[in-house]
Amino acid sequence: MRYVPLGASGLLVSPICLGTMTFGTPVSELDAIRLTHAALDLGINFVDTANAYEGYARVLGSPGGAAEEILGKALRDRRDRVIITTKVAAPVGPGPQDRGLSAVHIQRELDRSLRRLQTDVIDLYMIHWPDKMVPLEMTLQVMDTAVRQGKIRYFGVSNHAAWQLCELLWLADRSNGPRVVSSQIALSLLRRELQNELPFCEKHRIAVTPYQSLQAGLLTGKYRRGASPPADSRGAEKPDWVWKLDNAMFDRLEAIEALAKEINVPMSQYALAWTLAQPAVSSLVVGAKRIEQVQDAVAAIDVAIPPEHFAKLDAICPPPWRHGDPVRG
Repeated sequence: MRYVPLGASGLLVSPICLGTMTFGTPVSELDAIRLTHAALDLGINFVDTANAYEGYARVLGSPGGAAEEILGKALRDRRDRVIITTKVAAPVGPGPQDRGLSAVHIQRELDRSLRRLQTDVIDLYMIHWPDKMVPLEMTLQVMDTAVRQGKIRYFGVSNHAAWQLCELLWLADRSNGPRVVSSQIALSLLRRELQNELPFCEKHRIAVTPYQSLQAGLLTGKYRRGASPPADSRGAEKPDWVWKLDNAMFDRLEAIEALAKEINVPMSQYALAWTLAQPAVSSLVVGAKRIEQVQDAVAAIDVAIPPEHFAKLDAICPPPWRHGDPVRG
């Protein structure tokens, strides 16, 4: 395993980060612990979870906590081998203080996450979603307090735009507060809306740790035109989490798979390698149900996309529109 910098944090992490969103259901506690241990044996030292994760049982406002509890058990005697990421902000109950980025909610949920994870410090604590009711400077103050208390080492964000990262950097400079070190966004060949924001992260040394780089399995090659989803696939188990599979989608998937075959690699590895090649990307959050899927993801680290393929992929999956440069072209 080779390790890469996580932005300006000084941490070195594996380019594949083990995602835990399916821990609990469909991945049982015992299987999840085995999967985590196997991932560590492969050299993965970066694990991502959230206070809201509880597998397929997750619905808006459900209590969460299942994935953190399982991960805490899995890492009980392996804590020093892992950089742990967890998140806060998503609804975890019906009450008025059960969501968001208020000091009350963050401080309460941080303590709960520490207990469930069986650790005294979280390496990377992430704001899961923006909260329109709470100014960013107030959230930054809470993160600053958590760092000073020794409960977290660094903080990052998830599902934030570049302008929000810019504001956080400015606020940190103004108040001498902690600097945001990472940004977790949805990014894949099929989902490129935020791709134009990656150079900003690269310039300011904010590590990008994408999720959905396989787009819920669409980019693995397991879905075939005219066939039902495989029995153990996300499409069969949780169809509302998978995009519509129409002829236009299959046209794109088959074209991507043809390019992967040109360099004799599985479609899944090809898709992950493309995401890893993007500016500022440090580590991909990849969920798995079986160790073979983790092994496949790790193998993608060594896959090199031929330079001529990038233009072909842009034709298949167009990048987001970018305003032309009137001065430099």
